[in-house]
Amino acid sequence: MKLSLSATKLVQPRVSLGLNLEAFFRRKDKVVFVMGATGTGKSRLAIDLATRFPAEIVNSDKMQVYKGLDILTNKVSEEECRGVPHHLLGIVDPDSNFTSMDFQHRASLAVESIHAEGRLPIIAGGSNSYIEALVSDDPEFRLRCECCFLWVDVSLPVLHSFVSQRVDKMVQAGLVDEAAQMFDPLADYSLGIRRAIGVPELDQYFRGGPTVDAKIRARMLHTAISKIKQNTCTLASRQLQKILRLYNNWNWRMHRIDATEVFLKRGDEADEAWERLVAGPSTMIVDQFLCEQNRVPTILTSAVPIAAAVAAASR
Repeated sequence: MKLSLSATKLVQPRVSLGLNLEAFFRRKDKVVFVMGATGTGKSRLAIDLATRFPAEIVNSDKMQVYKGLDILTNKVSEEECRGVPHHLLGIVDPDSNFTSMDFQHRASLAVESIHAEGRLPIIAGGSNSYIEALVSDDPEFRLRCECCFLWVDVSLPVLHSFVSQRVDKMVQAGLVDEAAQMFDPLADYSLGIRRAIGVPELDQYFRGGPTVDAKIRARMLHTAISKIKQNTCTLASRQLQKILRLYNNWNWRMHRIDATEVFLKRGDEADEAWERLVAGPSTMIVDQFLCEQNRVPTILTSAVPIAAAVAAASR
């Protein structure tokens, strides 16, 4: 496990005439974010943490927020949720356009309601633009909340192999039939849930219909599945770059959890590695975060640059 280390330099807060000092210095509510590229185990970690702390999960995946396509968008099942309440999961009409501003508003309300119940909000998902809209663009959220970011990272070559295998499992679970129910030859693939990887890629296959020669149809399906894998890997790479950009631009209090070893093992060995390298250390980080009093405003300086760590891990 590799965690980012940070040193702090105390600075005097700059006070403007319009600043509410009482609100500025009051004890802030805690919020935990679980970030990472697609396929790294964000949902699993969030649920693990929510079973160890009095917590509820707020989904921050821009495709999982929509109703439908549960296989293709890889929504957690009721069994996988293990009784943990989830917010903003499968609640939006699939033909609507749920924006970052919509997420900012709805997530802020969800966080308030969870805090009102004396519980910990854990915001988990791969849509970093949603997270940025809430954390960086919402002054009320920044004023009320103190955040801890857990970044689950996996070496890209290992992750790419995993997500390709996951696509095969999703196909076996019924991804194609599920997407066929959503197919509309007049649909706009730039809106709603039809933007999800797996829907546009299957368009030509569905347009061909059952009248196409069986061998040609099989090749079309193979091509579509290959594109789904390729585009999912590209998404993972883009998400990684976005996380690095957020860290560099905002100096977020981010802990990098290297889960690569977990993905190189199978069965009980993988479960043991998950607890040892991911769930266990993350639990310790969150426990320490919750026990801390709010800190004096600080400037964070990374002692071990995350970007350098990622570059080394990805070679």
